[in-house]
Amino acid sequence: MTILLQRSLLRVCITLALYIKISHPVCLFQGIKVNYHNMSLLCRMGGYFSQQCLSETTDFRFPMQTTKVTQKNVKMVIYEFLQQIFQLFSKNLPVGARNISKIEKFQNGIHHQIEELEICLSEELSKARNSFQTWILKSTIFSMKKYFQRITNFLKDKHYSHCSWEVVQIELRTCLIIFDSLMKKHTS
Repeated sequence: MTILLQRSLLRVCITLALYIKISHPVCLFQGIKVNYHNMSLLCRMGGYFSQQCLSETTDFRFPMQTTKVTQKNVKMVIYEFLQQIFQLFSKNLPVGARNISKIEKFQNGIHHQIEELEICLSEELSKARNSFQTWILKSTIFSMKKYFQRITNFLKDKHYSHCSWEVVQIELRTCLIIFDSLMKKHTS
C-alpha cells in the first residue's frame, strides 16, 4: 500500500512540476558562466593576429554609458548586446572561414543566452513604466546599436576580410570582458 501511495504521490509531483515549468518559465540566466564559455569560443575562433592586420585596427568607440546602467536594466542591456553579436555573426561570415563549426558553436552559445534572457525579461518588460530610467535605457540601447553599426560598416568597407574579422573578434572579446565585469558587479 505504501509503495502504491509513493508512486501516486511521485506522479502528482512530476505533473505539478511540469505544469509549473510550462506555465511559469523560470529565469535561469547564468550570464557569467555562459559568458566565459562564449569568450573562450570567440578566442578559439580567431586565428593568429598577424602583423599585416595591425593596419586594420580602428576605434569603434564602445558606448561607455553601458557600464553605468542600473542593476534593474543590466539584463536588458546585455540582451541587446547579445542580439547585436548574434546578428553580426549571422550576416556575413569571415572570407575563407576555416572552422565553421567553431563559429556555429559560438552562435549557439549566444542564442542560448538570448533565450534565457528573454524568459527573465518577459516579466520585467511587462512591469516597465515610462520613466527617466526607461529613457536612459533606450538611449543606452540606441548607442549600442550605433556602435554595432560602426562595426558592420567597418566589415563592409574591408569586404569582410580575414583581418577585419580578427579586429572585430578582438573588439568583441573586450566587450565580453566589460559585460562580464558588469554582470559580476550586479549579481554580487
